[in-house]
Amino acid sequence: MVEQVRYGLVGAGMMGVEHITNLAITPGAVVTALADPTPSSLNHSQAALGRSVPTFDSAAALAASGLCDAVIVASPNYTHRLVLEPLFEAGLHILCEKPLATTMDDARWVAERAAATDKVFWTAMEYRYMPPAVEFIREIKDGRIGRLQMLSIREHRFPFLEKVADWNRFSRNTGGTMVEKCCHFFDLMRLITGAEAVRVYCSGAMDVNHLDERYDGETPDIIDNSYTTVDFDNGVRAMLDLSMFADGAENQEEIAAVGDQARLDVLIPEGALVYSPRVGFRNEKKVERRIVHTDETALNAGSHHGSTFYQHQKFNAAVRGAGPVEVTAHDGLMAVAIGTAAEISAREHRVVEMHELGM
Repeated sequence: MVEQVRYGLVGAGMMGVEHITNLAITPGAVVTALADPTPSSLNHSQAALGRSVPTFDSAAALAASGLCDAVIVASPNYTHRLVLEPLFEAGLHILCEKPLATTMDDARWVAERAAATDKVFWTAMEYRYMPPAVEFIREIKDGRIGRLQMLSIREHRFPFLEKVADWNRFSRNTGGTMVEKCCHFFDLMRLITGAEAVRVYCSGAMDVNHLDERYDGETPDIIDNSYTTVDFDNGVRAMLDLSMFADGAENQEEIAAVGDQARLDVLIPEGALVYSPRVGFRNEKKVERRIVHTDETALNAGSHHGSTFYQHQKFNAAVRGAGPVEVTAHDGLMAVAIGTAAEISAREHRVVEMHELGM
């Protein structure tokens, strides 16, 4: 028998529903409470849950209820610190959606509090757990491409979706696109390179999306396309190519790692892993291509190529003492730091050294 873990959910919107559908297929997981100040979001999550559970209008009320062992934080980015305070005080296990916070001060505070607790704190970096990405990372770590030297990540996708009160249209609420969206990729860069960022240069702007939108007379200010380069302290350099107006792209994520012996690509959602060893000038290429399978049940439970399901299995195991914490609050902090550096770089048109942020 798998020990049952009682889950609360703070933030009952779109991502909250994805967590609910994935917890429904996680052995030993049961959702026992929901918290959100917006009644329509609570209704949406209750419908996804398929049954009634106690609901609260705040994280503090949920934390005080005694109904939960673990809590998932899927509330708007700018609320994370406020939401996390009572959850830490209540001694609950926490899975916090990315980004960890929208400012460096808040992200540092979360990392410090997480380091001081004996409960599990897990930053929800789902992209680590897409099965094709898992295989991609494993082969790099196993040395299949030799010594990694260059890493390139391309995400060409759809614009930001509509949220309650359109909070995600302004950088003050999200930390900016390079924090809100791209923290996933900066986390992957750190994981794959096994190193820390030294300097960041980002060229980006809002050129296509949201230009005709107005909120109380204010125009959105979120980057919708950018190129970002990151130098790491082990000599590896990485690049992120982001477009938020490329809805028709066959693959949303394309990642390429180049070592001194070979190149390795992963294409998602196609699921292809493409290995291209060096063969010399004019010699016949020896490209190997295979498809990495992702369980259909996991794929159908969310919008992140099955990754939310696999992440929940790992988090649940950590809560039960049956596995390690794989994505710490420190990991979340470092991803916010690189994203913050990219936002500064894009605004000020300059290279940002990570030591400027105290990193």
